[in-house]
Amino acid sequence: MSAVNDTKFNSAVFLLTGIPGKEDVHLWISIPFCLMYVISIVGNSVILFIIKTDPSLHEPMYIFLSMLAITDLGLSISTMPTTLGIYLFNSREISLDACFSQLFFIHMLECIESSVLLLMAFDRFIAICDPLRYASILTLPRIDKMGLVCVLRGVAIMLPLPFLLQQFQYCQSNVLSHCYCINQDVMKLACSDIRINSIYGLSVTLLTEGLDSLLIFLSYVMILKTVLSITSHVECLRALNTCVSHLCAVLLFYTPMIGLSVIHRWGKGTSSLIKILLGYISLLVPPLMNPIVYSVKSKHLRVRIIRMFIK
Repeated sequence: MSAVNDTKFNSAVFLLTGIPGKEDVHLWISIPFCLMYVISIVGNSVILFIIKTDPSLHEPMYIFLSMLAITDLGLSISTMPTTLGIYLFNSREISLDACFSQLFFIHMLECIESSVLLLMAFDRFIAICDPLRYASILTLPRIDKMGLVCVLRGVAIMLPLPFLLQQFQYCQSNVLSHCYCINQDVMKLACSDIRINSIYGLSVTLLTEGLDSLLIFLSYVMILKTVLSITSHVECLRALNTCVSHLCAVLLFYTPMIGLSVIHRWGKGTSSLIKILLGYISLLVPPLMNPIVYSVKSKHLRVRIIRMFIK
């Protein structure tokens, strides 16, 4: 495949990458990927269905959980066609337009998920630090507005990315590092000056995921301070237990994503296999594990899931 060396974006292509050196077993590798996608889609869909149909779960915590499930569904659907296309059909080519569209949706949904995790941290902060005002602060109309702000924020911040990438001329190797398109990976293939795109991408990362993670950390500092002031040991553990699911979701989302961003920008000597594995973990593991973690830790949700399958 020749390098992409012209500005006619609709005729040029990128080549996606599976696991280098394992092309002969790609079909076998596709089995766990298929299972992960099935579990992710079914798990998040079940959570959405139960929260939607059970009026007793129309509470702020579960509404935020439904927002997280919708975002995870979007992430799974965004990466599934190209990932399974590589491992099932050895389909590596992707047009520039399709690539730019995919990276927009991936980054937009990552930004939305980061915002939702921040809202969930705010929910836990109010529930533990100011429980008497919980119902008056987190009303349903206010939660709807918060969700809308999350979506608008993700769209507004990530919309310039594909337009910035379209301005470049791609004349280097057209092989991407992952089985999907992300901004850090695509812009490295340009032979133009990418400083503006690089600065914008770094600024976006710091002002979205970076700022959100900092605010989540500060909220848990306040939560921990409040919990430690509780004299009853049982009540203290009970309050902390309500945060375990959210903490797991935060760690599953931010740890691999920050690691992948650092490697793409500054880890020039890093093994390509580590980069590929982090890429899979950052986009496949949170949608897979979030419904499992919340189903295990939330008694109300777990009981209703069991009842649904028994019926």
